[in-house]
Amino acid sequence: MQYFVTGATGFIGKRLVKKLLERKGSVVHFLIRKESANKVADLRSFWGVGATRAIPVFGDLTAKKLGVASEDIKKLKGQIDHFHHLAAVYDLGADEETQVAVNIEGTRNTIELAKAIDAGHFHHVSSIAAAGLYEGVFREDMFEEAEGLDHPYFQTKHESEKIVRQDCKVPWTVYRPAMVVGDSQTGEMDKIDGPYYFFKLIQRLREILPPWMPVVGLEGGRVNIVPVDFVVNAINVISHGKDIGKKCYHLVDPVGYRVGDVLDIFSRAAHAPRMNLFVNAALLGFIPKGIKKSLMALAPVRRVRNAVMKDLGLPEDMLTFVNYPTRFDCRETLAALKGSGVSCPNLKDYAWRLWDYWERNLDPELFIDRTLKGTVAGKVVLVTGGSSGIGLAAAHKFADAGATTIICGRDQDKLDEACAEAKAKGYAFIAYPADIADMTDCDRFVKLLIENHGGVDFLINNAGRSIRRAIESSYDRFHDYERTMQLNYFGCLRVTMGFLPGMVEKRKGHVVNISSIGVLTNAPRFSAYVASKAALDAWTRCASSEFADQGITFTTINMPLVRTPMIAPTKIYNNVPTLSPEEAADMIAQACIFKPVRIATRLGITGQILHALVPRIAQISMNTSFRMFPDSTAAKGDKNAKPQLSAEAVALQQMMRGIHF
Repeated sequence: MQYFVTGATGFIGKRLVKKLLERKGSVVHFLIRKESANKVADLRSFWGVGATRAIPVFGDLTAKKLGVASEDIKKLKGQIDHFHHLAAVYDLGADEETQVAVNIEGTRNTIELAKAIDAGHFHHVSSIAAAGLYEGVFREDMFEEAEGLDHPYFQTKHESEKIVRQDCKVPWTVYRPAMVVGDSQTGEMDKIDGPYYFFKLIQRLREILPPWMPVVGLEGGRVNIVPVDFVVNAINVISHGKDIGKKCYHLVDPVGYRVGDVLDIFSRAAHAPRMNLFVNAALLGFIPKGIKKSLMALAPVRRVRNAVMKDLGLPEDMLTFVNYPTRFDCRETLAALKGSGVSCPNLKDYAWRLWDYWERNLDPELFIDRTLKGTVAGKVVLVTGGSSGIGLAAAHKFADAGATTIICGRDQDKLDEACAEAKAKGYAFIAYPADIADMTDCDRFVKLLIENHGGVDFLINNAGRSIRRAIESSYDRFHDYERTMQLNYFGCLRVTMGFLPGMVEKRKGHVVNISSIGVLTNAPRFSAYVASKAALDAWTRCASSEFADQGITFTTINMPLVRTPMIAPTKIYNNVPTLSPEEAADMIAQACIFKPVRIATRLGITGQILHALVPRIAQISMNTSFRMFPDSTAAKGDKNAKPQLSAEAVALQQMMRGIHF
């Protein structure tokens, strides 16, 4: 038995050829471009055959008779029992010109070759897209009834099948596979398509929500998914059957699902929150098209939509088909496969394999350099307050990653010690003495860095001071508020605004502002500190909105407690879970790599939600903790006294163990 196959290097074609070659004595001639001749050896290796059984035929799908040389046509004439045409564009996102050239003209050229070599039978692999957006059940004997063919993908699939039905002089059979996904046994897939577009959304939900939390999803329209191994096995069986001439076979899942059901199945496979609550996407249909078009004409709406689509990796037209209305009858296929042992497996049984393969091999994040070195190597990074604590730990990470790392601080001795420590580890810091609380010195420092380094690419506003003292103990200490605001807010702004013009000119730059969990929880006894950091947060939100279209990004880190000299005077923190400076530096590194708007702990987010939804309860809770934990001995002015904790305070500390404040 001899075969000719187009699309033999494709995902389906490659596997079909392997299946055909399993037949004793079979020979497969396959179309391939001359410039792809170097792929032949690997293809034969995959198929497990030699040169006598897998024979390349050089040509081009877009050329007349596929561009096959006349001498090759003579050799093939009368020798081909089955001609399988699989070469096509199976991509909603492909441009119209390409789809027309390949799907329509390519099919016409293929039919010409099949006739020229007197092929025994022509097998055309079409798609359920040939039915368009038909409302209802589309049978295998239906074709002209297709409707809603406006989209190029649907239109070209329908038109190519029409060419076969009308122009093919060789006995023909059409196969309409559903949406093809990976192998049901291995999960192997070659590209992101169909349901895979929603995997990133599922992954994001898993990252931010516990798996037991129900999620609201779109019920959507019908979607039919089949694994590639079923498609290949079905074509192999049916194409060698009897009485298949001028027939069409739907290679679909007889069960079929709605979009929401499919998302829920894959959510379960990913151990993500289940989509148990559904909103019918058809409800969105009440919005007139004119209003939708007007909304999309608004720049903010369009930009938000495009940003979300890009972030989730969804193609432009994907949402158009959320309400896909067609169901597919497959009784002819079931009858043809009866007794062969070939049947479509249940999606629920192999979804986990598809997910696992995607996450290990196809997730776009795998192909992006998300290392700190890939982000900052060769870039200029400034860490204020970089001579100790969090700043020093972060500076070590940046310098080790190949960044030109600049640190500043008021204490020259500490700066020298930090530089010596870096040198001992095999890299270097560039240290500048600077007092960020002094506006004049800020201006001098910024000017010096612009002259010496051309500005900065990453600015880490880490320098700050913290004061833990109750308001009632601060009536005569207004200077605490002034000096805290001077450094944490005004100093940070002075430095940032000094570098922003250079960032705007280069249209790139990232600013990381070290804020506090206290801004989210409104922590008592930290009114001076929290107020200064809240002001910085508010300014950052405004700035990020203003510079969003100029390539400049901002990240606010609502840092939990970190064991640094800043919190050392408060002895009760000795029994409270805190981060190490190195762990805090990891958060700063992640801020530079991923550039999120905000980084916060779950405890901080929980506190923010409580204050937003049930402010009175939140106040009572915080007041209780305020009365439970006393001022530090340093705040009281008695450095020798030992902190006294009540039994309730000790119990609360034990309950909160492992939860970072």
